[in-house]
Amino acid sequence: MNPQDKKMHPQEHELTYPHGDTLPEPGSTIELAPGVRWIRMPLPFALDHINLWLLRDRIDGVEGWTIVDCGIHRDEVKVLWEKIFETQLEGMPVLRVIVTHMHPDHVGLAHWLCDRWSVPLQMSMTDYMVARLWSALTDGGASGGESAVQHFMRHGLTDPESQEKIRARSSYYSGMVPSVPKTFIRIFDGSHIEIGGQVWQAIVGYGHAPEHMSFYCANNNVLISGDMVLPRISTNVSVFDYEPMGNPLPAYLTSLDAYKPLPANTLVLPSHGRPFRGLHARVAQQHAHHAERLKEVLEACITPQSTTDILPVLFKRKLDLHQTTFAMGEAIAHLHALYFDGKLSREECADGIIRFTKT
Repeated sequence: MNPQDKKMHPQEHELTYPHGDTLPEPGSTIELAPGVRWIRMPLPFALDHINLWLLRDRIDGVEGWTIVDCGIHRDEVKVLWEKIFETQLEGMPVLRVIVTHMHPDHVGLAHWLCDRWSVPLQMSMTDYMVARLWSALTDGGASGGESAVQHFMRHGLTDPESQEKIRARSSYYSGMVPSVPKTFIRIFDGSHIEIGGQVWQAIVGYGHAPEHMSFYCANNNVLISGDMVLPRISTNVSVFDYEPMGNPLPAYLTSLDAYKPLPANTLVLPSHGRPFRGLHARVAQQHAHHAERLKEVLEACITPQSTTDILPVLFKRKLDLHQTTFAMGEAIAHLHALYFDGKLSREECADGIIRFTKT
């Protein structure tokens, strides 16, 4: 068991966990609702796991399973998938693969799973196209390569060792997503996808990924939230080099409001952490969390501040390089939210570093 899962964050007292501390064993599943099974796969990061989902399905009269999200492209994850195929599918095939968004832990093994079972991939158009583009890149992609170095340098990351490590990660995305299926079936916001006789409604989300899709089944009152709603950590919302003047934080917060009409007792299946109830409370917590962070950033910018200066305001813990790149992106997102709201001015100084000051 991940020790972090046993530590209760203060805000988690507003949430309930129907399965307590129970987690799926490697290569196994736990049934959470009729025809809905929980899989947990390892990740080689500080955030050391991702949750994936098996849904009982039937397509054109063939009984089988739909996989939702895939895990990262690693041999050890393939081995665990093979164990699941051998022991958890009740002798039935996989019929399709659905991906919530284009981040490596979600789409990394989509090509392998689709090839392994000769089945289609379904996801949003934007995230599919970005995944295909980035999987073919050898010169960067958000968190690595020269473009990322230049982006972070302009925001105050002047440490040569960190710069060199980011520069060396030029194949960061393609190393975890070496290929994406050459064809797919598009999911739109509001799409109704029938899976095993149950209807799942797609709910679009912005800010974390280009066109993230969550899925809600009213009959089972279950929400596959992907990364849009997580129980114990905040969803990363970042500005990266490919959209240097992006303003994703308001888009993310607006997207959260799409979950308010769902029942308060909805069972939320997040990509990280444990399945929980307390959706409305968690959405309210995220709004409050970012409002507080924005207030802290605004107060810090009484004097000119670079993004690097803001990192200790937003993140009180020590960060490794992987975490630092996402922390930088998130800090820029908060600064940009205030800048586009007219509360901060933005200036590129003589040293080439962008600094923000309270207006």
